[in-house]
Amino acid sequence: MVTVPAPTRRRRRLVASPAGWLIWGVVAFFFVNLAGVIGSVLVSSFGSRWFDTWLPQDYTTRWYGQAWQEFGLFQVLVVTLEVSLLVVGISVLIGVPAAYVLARRSFPGRRLLYLLFLLPILMPPITYGIPLATLLYKYGFAGHLSGVVLANLVPSVPFVILTMTPFIEQIDPAVERAARMCGAGTGQIFLRILAPLLTPGILAASILVLVRTVGMFELTFLTAGPDSQTLVVALYHSMSAAGIRAQQSIDAMAVMYTSMMLVLLVIALRFVNPTQLVARVKGEVD
Repeated sequence: MVTVPAPTRRRRRLVASPAGWLIWGVVAFFFVNLAGVIGSVLVSSFGSRWFDTWLPQDYTTRWYGQAWQEFGLFQVLVVTLEVSLLVVGISVLIGVPAAYVLARRSFPGRRLLYLLFLLPILMPPITYGIPLATLLYKYGFAGHLSGVVLANLVPSVPFVILTMTPFIEQIDPAVERAARMCGAGTGQIFLRILAPLLTPGILAASILVLVRTVGMFELTFLTAGPDSQTLVVALYHSMSAAGIRAQQSIDAMAVMYTSMMLVLLVIALRFVNPTQLVARVKGEVD
């Protein structure tokens, strides 16, 4: 009887060039520092006393209650929700028809128009935020909820257009022609045929706009008033305002904001593939 030796497993060796090891080292260093910053804020938000030690001497959750009352977070969260829902609703109402026109119609200057829609996404918000805020203050919109909503619509509508155009292009135009032959009008086609097919895209665009609006600091900071601050602007004011405040309560507020953004990002990544959006932008610009 002939025995066959068992195959031996070869150990995989990590082989990389010096440049590759350098890149991986920089990436690891970045994530270690990021984890250290987030971890220190998280630990501080639960620490009662923390002086010259690696970890706090006592732990408590009272800083979250203190931050909730001291900074009026309930009102801040209500304003954040109002601004986000208004921006999402208006952006979808404007962006979906605009995306349909760009996806279905071919006209002179179409690529130029698409590029103009992309400019608020490609440019830093502060570059157009200052003149936009000046214009809104001139006409009395800034300092109120309406000014914050109008400012956030500038990058949000292009986000909807960018997200919805590929969804609309995937729908066969023959479906619309067949519906017209059966006597359906434009409104019926949009509500009864296109809307159900575009529901995943509309949901993805809405979540994407929601994440961007909640995290938008520059435009909201430039146009918000005392009663129209979102959570990220209120967090900035709590750090920079005059007076003595417990650092732990500010850290607790930062943890709540970070947790909210993390949940929104996880939900957004469930419905949106960032590589598709990047490919779409690159294809239109080229």
